[in-house]
Amino acid sequence: MTTMETYLSWAARIVIAIILLQTLFFKFTGAEESKYIFSTLMGPEYEAVGRIGSGLIELIAAVLLLIPSRAWLGALISLGTISGALLSHLTMLGIEVKGDGGLLFGLAVTVFVLSAVVLLIHRRELPILGQAF
Repeated sequence: MTTMETYLSWAARIVIAIILLQTLFFKFTGAEESKYIFSTLMGPEYEAVGRIGSGLIELIAAVLLLIPSRAWLGALISLGTISGALLSHLTMLGIEVKGDGGLLFGLAVTVFVLSAVVLLIHRRELPILGQAF
């Protein structure tokens, strides 16, 4: 990995981790927006399970992103998780949720793009694909 790739990787990983960790507060405290999102997606009876479950997955991804030898895994998990969030926005929630001006969607797009960048930078570390690149 070049010096530029190292700096870009760290910058992207830190931004992703900040976004994921910041949204955890709202998921874990049961903020109105989070309850609305997960009630819409899963029904009110499973709202808490979806909210807390996705929060735990995002917490794991954020921690892994900050461990240099596991950055690829954190990026892969965050890319998968945020893909679900983007799909939810595009199919059920809409770009704007509860008057947020599209902020949550924008953060999801940011996490998606930066996770893809981190995964591309760390592609040689992927256990299955590492030998091919």
